[in-house]
Amino acid sequence: MSLEPRAGQTPSILKKSTWIDFGIRLTAVILALVFTSLILVIAKAQPLEAYKSILQGAFGTTIKFTSVIASWVPLVIATSGLLFTFTAGLWNIGMEGQIVMGAVFTVGAFRIFDETGLDPSLVIFLAFLAGAAGGIFWALLPGLMKIYGGVNEIFGGLGLNFVAKTAAIWLIFGPWKRPGVASGSGTEWIDIPFRLPYIPGTNLSLTILIIAIIVAVFTAIMLKGTHFGLRLKAIGKNDKAAYILGIPTTRYFLLAFGLCGLFAGIAGAILVTSKQYSLIPDAGFGYGFLGLLVAMLVNYHPIWSAVIAFFFAALSIGNTELQYMGLNSYFAGVLQGFLVLFVVLVDGVRKRLVTKL
Repeated sequence: MSLEPRAGQTPSILKKSTWIDFGIRLTAVILALVFTSLILVIAKAQPLEAYKSILQGAFGTTIKFTSVIASWVPLVIATSGLLFTFTAGLWNIGMEGQIVMGAVFTVGAFRIFDETGLDPSLVIFLAFLAGAAGGIFWALLPGLMKIYGGVNEIFGGLGLNFVAKTAAIWLIFGPWKRPGVASGSGTEWIDIPFRLPYIPGTNLSLTILIIAIIVAVFTAIMLKGTHFGLRLKAIGKNDKAAYILGIPTTRYFLLAFGLCGLFAGIAGAILVTSKQYSLIPDAGFGYGFLGLLVAMLVNYHPIWSAVIAFFFAALSIGNTELQYMGLNSYFAGVLQGFLVLFVVLVDGVRKRLVTKL
């Protein structure tokens, strides 16, 4: 639902639209909590105790809280990238592979510049550039296949996800394997000078937090306050009509994919330099797929993406406490899935009722 006024749309109607949109999400949250609580009861667990454990796991200590923020950073960056493609009406399911390829290019850059004697800060900058280039390259592939090959971006993206992960595994067990024997735990760790420093007493690097804030603000401005964002939205609503009106749809499709890939590559570089310190088989950590859920939950509104991404990050970190209740630590994913499911369901019911009226 667009919250931007149209011709003849009064402020009161716009305000009503905002409240309806808020009501949809509130209803979805309530339904998700109800159904998740029912599953907890079936599993013979106390719902309130489970939710309390999640909160304790996410915010109980400074280390836990900063771990949530550190997890929020790549998630909000991935979601920001997806908002560009989703606004243009493109389902960039290949985000996970683009993050993986960003990590691959980042590690490759460190291997090239490791012994050159360059200043570590410059090497980190060059590695981030390489990661961004890897993400852009992998994101443009489904765009080019769609435009020039007629391949739906969903199938192209899914296929490239598998290719990216396979390429990472091949490098880990092949050319980049650890000395002596290959290991599923990943390649050799990058040297300490090339790792982003943490704020003392925390699990968070100030550098990645600044990057995330810049990305989130940039996305909100571009999509909500520029002609570029307006044209992307027009293409997403009806690309044929937008083309007739003079908007170069092919160029904008590729720009949307390129921006999404840029942010995916940056997310991959952040994971390498502040979390994993190497290339591992699951280099994307699922942030691409989780970003898809966040983007759908906020209905592609960039202003809310940072808030919902933080909520999802808190669930992902806090769910580790559930194991002490005898529950699987991935249980919070059930709540995340229900949230998206019920947002889509409630919005669909509303549209059907409006159509009948």
